[in-house]
Amino acid sequence: MYKVRRLARPLLVLGTVCIVLGLSKAHAAAHGYDYTASFRFSWSLAYIGLLVVAAYGAGLPDLPRTRRAALLAGLGSTLVAAVGISVLQLLLGAPLLPRFVVIGTTGLLVPYVVLLSILARDGVTRDGQRARVVAVAGLDEGIHLSDELDAHPERPAVLACVLSPDAAAVHDGRSPVIDAVRAAGATTLVLDRAAQNDDSIVAQAAELHEAGIRVRTLSLFYDQWLGKLPLSELERVSLLFDIGELHRARYGRMKRVIDALLAGIGLAAMVVVTPVILVGNAIANRGPLFYRQDRVGKNGKVFEMLKFRTMRPGDSSTEWTAADDPRITPFGAWLRRTHLDELPQVLNILRGHLSVVGPRPEQPKYVEELEGKIPFYRLRHLVRPGLTGWAQVKYDYGASEIDALEKLQYEFYYLRHQGLALDARIVGRTIRTVFSGAGR
Repeated sequence: MYKVRRLARPLLVLGTVCIVLGLSKAHAAAHGYDYTASFRFSWSLAYIGLLVVAAYGAGLPDLPRTRRAALLAGLGSTLVAAVGISVLQLLLGAPLLPRFVVIGTTGLLVPYVVLLSILARDGVTRDGQRARVVAVAGLDEGIHLSDELDAHPERPAVLACVLSPDAAAVHDGRSPVIDAVRAAGATTLVLDRAAQNDDSIVAQAAELHEAGIRVRTLSLFYDQWLGKLPLSELERVSLLFDIGELHRARYGRMKRVIDALLAGIGLAAMVVVTPVILVGNAIANRGPLFYRQDRVGKNGKVFEMLKFRTMRPGDSSTEWTAADDPRITPFGAWLRRTHLDELPQVLNILRGHLSVVGPRPEQPKYVEELEGKIPFYRLRHLVRPGLTGWAQVKYDYGASEIDALEKLQYEFYYLRHQGLALDARIVGRTIRTVFSGAGR
């Protein structure tokens, strides 16, 4: 049923394409013009893009948990796209798309996305009932794994049973792992490092594998189900995978071209919003427009990162910044909620200090501290840091060394899977976060 959930996403795109193009073709037939040869064809494609981005930003089709939530998300996303294309029409002074297409799309697309949301929700529910896990691991690891599965897994699952390696070993002809898997109706068996070193446990795992049970190492389970690498495995696997920017030259070049294109769009947005921020600063956030801070970039090189200032002048120290930090001004809090404070970093992207996607750059002070405590922490500096990243879309606001260590587990996942597909996925989730008002 995990496939059912994933199928809802391409069906949303396909349905949007069919609805917009179908209505456009019908309008052209009724008014006697060649649709594909007209300027409206390219604008209908742009409208499709707006609808898809708005739907993803609203969490469709997989996030709404009720029909009412799906209905509101569908209405909201289609109205945002309709307003967007209408504003373009006003600015350009031309009827880019007929009202029949814009209004008709809303009427047809909203019930369609509600149906897809129901399909996606049912897929999650059934998958959650089927994916039952037995783990052979230490007690602390088992508790942590259970908490992780209850938080934000990439694949839904339930931890049905945890056995310590000692309890899982064969004793007096009994096979504890096989018994536990059968009793729990489990579909997946997870083995930590100690369990993998016990021949009797591996033999039981082999028998279960032959019976159709999935068998995963703890590291691989974290990777596939949770989108991170376990802390206990970071040092062991830190050299055992390729990194896109280091080992695939074509990816690095394409990533840089995409960065420049997106930064150019961001620069245009910055030109538009800067006057608004200047006025806001004059009223409720008096002081310099920009905030500059040293951060550690690729290969450990320090650069000056730009942001719109959100704290009182003189209060922007190097201390960890909490989500409700008293140094943040009311206008600065709004800039943070809307993520507009990050917009000047498009200049850092154009200068090559940052990428759109990558591990977030830290201050030199904290990098020095963390490198002294975590021998493999420096691995994150082998790639260009990012405006957004996998850790940012997967983990809540972090303001401590413990949070930095937690985020590092997600950053290693990014390094392990770095590629254009994952980059696009992160950008999509970032858009969703901005639209929903979540995040830091």
